[in-house]
Amino acid sequence: MTPARSYVLLCTIGVFCFISYNLVRMPVLALFAESLGAGPERIGLIVSVSTLTGVFLKLPSGALSDIYGRRMLLRVGVVAFGLPPFLYPFITDLDVLTALRFFHGLATAIFAPSALATVAELYRERRGAALGTYTACTQSGALLSPFIGGYLVYAAGFPAAFVTAGVFGCIAVALFYSLRLNPPPPRLHEKGMAPLLAEMWKGFVVVANNRKVLITSSTDAAKMIANGALMAFLPLYGVSAGLNPGEVGLLFTVQAFTSFFSKPIMGRVSDQVGRQPLIVLGLLICAATFVCIPHVSLFPLLLMLSAGFGFGEAVVSSSSSALVADSSEFKTLGAGMGMQGTIMDIGHASGPLLAGVLIANMSYAGAFAIIAGIQVAAAAVFWFTMRQA
Repeated sequence: MTPARSYVLLCTIGVFCFISYNLVRMPVLALFAESLGAGPERIGLIVSVSTLTGVFLKLPSGALSDIYGRRMLLRVGVVAFGLPPFLYPFITDLDVLTALRFFHGLATAIFAPSALATVAELYRERRGAALGTYTACTQSGALLSPFIGGYLVYAAGFPAAFVTAGVFGCIAVALFYSLRLNPPPPRLHEKGMAPLLAEMWKGFVVVANNRKVLITSSTDAAKMIANGALMAFLPLYGVSAGLNPGEVGLLFTVQAFTSFFSKPIMGRVSDQVGRQPLIVLGLLICAATFVCIPHVSLFPLLLMLSAGFGFGEAVVSSSSSALVADSSEFKTLGAGMGMQGTIMDIGHASGPLLAGVLIANMSYAGAFAIIAGIQVAAAAVFWFTMRQA
């Protein structure tokens, strides 16, 4: 299988995986949890708990892909996308829902680092464009699924949305078995857990001492704090402002639509002009649009702000992944992408939790202003740190 064909197939698998995943997440999950009696703090926990799986597993799974090859980890990840959605219709308890969300998080925790490392290996000279296009394909899952999910809930109820998500996940599983990747040269000649852990630890140490990887990943975390807060509480804010679930889903769709078309373009721009200025610009755009959302109740203006946040998100993401790949050693590329995913997921998981606590104790406007300030601070720290690196 040629690199181009492998790349196209991997992008196609990513589309179906993330349509499935986001059909469950936005805006269905927050509304489903609320229907079971969850308050703001519990909704924040339920939305963020699947991301906590990534916090614990993305770095180890990336390191394992460096040792055993990407295909094995991709296989486990794609199955984790396809099966869990079929379990949601049977849930009536918030504790069980929380546990299922943690399990469902295995999908992105295992699949994402290996997929990003595979793309970075296939296109070493044009990483910004290749990673931008791949992440745009995964983002297309968020392009259609929030609107589909919101409409299905509005028209047919929660079970219809969950079963549809499972069908898309199963299509991804079927497509995966057409993917062929070259196996890596053997790095582990001894059998047993001790040699494996030692080899993984070597990768962890190399990545943990890489200052550029750490600071770049931290900017992604700041962006994902805001993203996670929107995922959890934009549905509730939108409904309180008079929108129906379908219109709320369209807000996420517009955000994803803008990001989808911007990522490949901004990836090419980052190949030409450099990664660092675009990361700072993207964070500032995210902060400016995010802080305005709770001051607006008109649907057209909320659509514009959602589109603006999606563009800022695309500017950051298309440059940050490429910069992490550029800064990682070849033998620890998977661990580098896993480290980025781990730090990013810390931000993504903390976003709903932080927003839930802030909203429970103050207004939407105050909570969103604090989170926007975090993004501005991250942009400043990144710029000054990278200038000294």
